[in-house]
Amino acid sequence: MGKILAAFLVLSGVLAGVGMYYLQVYHFYEEVTTVADGGAVEMKITLSDGSMIDLPAPGFRGIDADSSPIRFRACFDAHLPQDVGFIPYENAVPLNAPRWFDCFDAQALGAALEEGRARAYLGERDIQYGIDRIIAVTDDGKGYAWHQINRCGEVVFDGRPAPEDCPEPPEGM
Repeated sequence: MGKILAAFLVLSGVLAGVGMYYLQVYHFYEEVTTVADGGAVEMKITLSDGSMIDLPAPGFRGIDADSSPIRFRACFDAHLPQDVGFIPYENAVPLNAPRWFDCFDAQALGAALEEGRARAYLGERDIQYGIDRIIAVTDDGKGYAWHQINRCGEVVFDGRPAPEDCPEPPEGM
């Protein structure tokens, strides 16, 4: 009887682990397309005067999940003129994507940013409160986008009041 109970416990643990892995890596993500492709994602980039322009994103592949505002990842071709007034994004840190979304390699992109082979810009500030969309462009014309918690979000999400120079958080935060 003890062996059956032990086997049941081990099997239950394995099934729970497999289920959690599936939920985190596959279940919550869905592929998204740009508005230009008939989808729901608008790719924009912010200029130094605060205005935003549409960002052409041919070859766009993207994923997102309703379960978290920082699960957005995208890859596309980006042939942007350099230094035409885009706002550089300091401390841009690409977040890992699921392995099956193979066009987005956070480690390689992070290394390219550190080595100067890629530049990160502000796509949209506060795409959701405390979350910025970052656009990174490599020297070979590849574009990447992800969402990152900004300075205001870090403070408010930790349960502290928003700093004076941050927008007021929405009710319930």
